[in-house]
Amino acid sequence: MCTKLLLLLRPRVIKIKTAHQSVPRTMDDDETGPFQCVWSESDGFHTATQPLLQQQCARADHGGDAGCLVYLVLAAGWAYNSVVRARELHRIRAAEAAGNALAFLYPNVDDLEHSAQAKLLRVSVVMPLKGFGEHNLSNWRSQVLSMYGGPLEFLFVVESKEDPACEVILQLMRDLKGEVDAKLLVAGYSTTCSQKIHNQLAGVDAMHKDSKYVLFLDDDVQLCPGSIGALVAHMIEHPEIFVLTGYPFDLPSGSISSYCIYEYHLPCSIGFGFGRTFFLWGGCMMMHAEDFRTDRYGMVTGLREGGYSDDMTLAAVAGANQRVISSPERAIFFHPLAKDLSFSRYWNYLQKQTIVLETYNTTYNYWMNRGLFFLHCWASWSFVFPYLTSCVHLLVAMRMLMGASAELYSSWTTGLWLTGCIATATLIELSSMRHLSTVVIDLINALSPGKDPVSISSYNYVKVFVAGIVGNFLYPVSAVYSHVFQHIDWAGVQYWLGNGNICQIQRGSRRWRVVESSKSGWSTEEIHGQFPNKSTVWTLLSDLLMNQSCKLKNS
Repeated sequence: MCTKLLLLLRPRVIKIKTAHQSVPRTMDDDETGPFQCVWSESDGFHTATQPLLQQQCARADHGGDAGCLVYLVLAAGWAYNSVVRARELHRIRAAEAAGNALAFLYPNVDDLEHSAQAKLLRVSVVMPLKGFGEHNLSNWRSQVLSMYGGPLEFLFVVESKEDPACEVILQLMRDLKGEVDAKLLVAGYSTTCSQKIHNQLAGVDAMHKDSKYVLFLDDDVQLCPGSIGALVAHMIEHPEIFVLTGYPFDLPSGSISSYCIYEYHLPCSIGFGFGRTFFLWGGCMMMHAEDFRTDRYGMVTGLREGGYSDDMTLAAVAGANQRVISSPERAIFFHPLAKDLSFSRYWNYLQKQTIVLETYNTTYNYWMNRGLFFLHCWASWSFVFPYLTSCVHLLVAMRMLMGASAELYSSWTTGLWLTGCIATATLIELSSMRHLSTVVIDLINALSPGKDPVSISSYNYVKVFVAGIVGNFLYPVSAVYSHVFQHIDWAGVQYWLGNGNICQIQRGSRRWRVVESSKSGWSTEEIHGQFPNKSTVWTLLSDLLMNQSCKLKNS
């Protein structure tokens, strides 16, 4: 890349030997032809220079315009979201000033009356688990030690008794015996869907028969004491809601990889700030339990039969049936990131985000994901491209300072002006991002008064800037990779997609094919052979070519 830029900066010359060096020369196509010629008579040569760099800079200016638009749209979205979260923070502080010491639970003091608490509905909390990480125990404690006043049960679901999370959960249950209603369920290995969805559906099957709502929580979300109560209150106030969701606010651990995840999530916060949205976060989803009991809209069937992503599938069901997805102002949670978050783990995380755009179970779902695919790829590289063009413009300016002809680089002032616009838009964007982060941190601190407060001072916005470039550059790469190979390694289990659903599952060196039968429904059959425990680009390419050849033979 740098070599190409240097070649562009170097004038391209055509040297023509002449017999009469004292006679000035001209070219008829100076203004209309592809060459703008500058003639000199030094050393008996005429020099004609092609302004390729001017053409490149002119094209780059259009990319800079798109980038500035992306930066300013993000800044405006974050500014609006800041107003929404600040309004809720003001309500809490106003209630506390009025004498309601439990405003972090209910801003309206009347909701704390025994008569109001006695009417609260039963909730079943389903938590699919896999392994044990750095922040899992503190997250689980924040989930089970809820200050919700109604009947509440917690269902921890693992795939096997050998899962490292089992012993930790059992010890937590022993420590809190008599304080919480918690159970540990072993769901077994998934055969026709992702392991997470399999665990979720096992929890749904085991929930209390009188539960009005079911709340799905990931093991990496840290609840506030009043989070469940706020979700239930919103569901009661708006019974038309199909899915109630929340937003994870990342706490970077200091590595560039953790800041990349923070930067990836933050643009999504704009959608959660409007109250009603068309997408949701699978880490926190509250739904009507009866919708699962009756398999409404066939959503349970769609999840069980080849389902990979719980949130994208349910968002597609909601969109296809004109149902409401909502996110209240209080549904926001700290999402602490691991200190040992390496680049390889971030790359795997990014692949898990992009592979969901390859899943679908309806035509509506397919076109929605295709639209998101192209929109996100365009926005990501529109974010990155202006910084590359700014480097070109700065190199041109340096060339001018070194004595290059002003006629050769006549557009250099325009380039510097555009670079200044990009820098200004970037500062506006980063300022808006920092303001939103400050407001959100203050809000979550107010919702969790018993915990050590988090400070915005720990955030490094130089790393945020670098992470924004790295993450947005890699997103289209990951999206194309997922589109080509249709494969993901999720917590040690490998999945392959076909026609929008999971078609193969591999654990260790054993692989199964997901098959559909009109008589017995969906099941699996083992594919005989030895397969590598870890897939590489070459093994995935080999699988891709083999599958394509099989399709050609069958056709």
